[in-house]
Amino acid sequence: MILPIRAYGDAVLRKKCKVIDSGYPDLDQLIANMFETMDASNGVGLAAPQIGLDVRIFVIDSQAMYDDPSKGIRKAFLNAQMVEEFEKEWPYEEGCLSIPHIREDVSRNGHIRLKYQDEDFKWHEEVFDEMTARVIQHEYDHIEGILFIDHLSPLKRRLLKGKLNDISKGKVKVDYRMRFPKS
Repeated sequence: MILPIRAYGDAVLRKKCKVIDSGYPDLDQLIANMFETMDASNGVGLAAPQIGLDVRIFVIDSQAMYDDPSKGIRKAFLNAQMVEEFEKEWPYEEGCLSIPHIREDVSRNGHIRLKYQDEDFKWHEEVFDEMTARVIQHEYDHIEGILFIDHLSPLKRRLLKGKLNDISKGKVKVDYRMRFPKS
């Protein structure tokens, strides 16, 4: 089922998310819905807060970010913990389904070490690099209550304030379902 994406200004996007356990209801269906929602929105990642849930789940599909799709991954991450961000930071233009039509350069580390659980709640610790690392860092930020615009300079954020206010008021056109904060 395709779910509405929460828009900038929704309080859930600023919450540090809660750990889940194997008793979380309908987890398989939730993850399937998140992938379907991400795909229908032409996204490369989606975190639970973006669909209104303050839990530590995100999904990514970084395959489209590479000339050779086999370099990317399509995966769900549960209860992720950032262990280490390393290698030189590099800028790349990012956007966010919750903040449509705004794209800005964000500097992120080239490699990360992430500890996470899979859908069977088995723990993994892996190193990710390049675009996959970037997508994971963006989605990880979401479960920590951080948005990509928080990485911008104060001046840049001030320049975007009008557009951000319009998004929170629903004054934006997108080709996917969105839910806007109550004004």
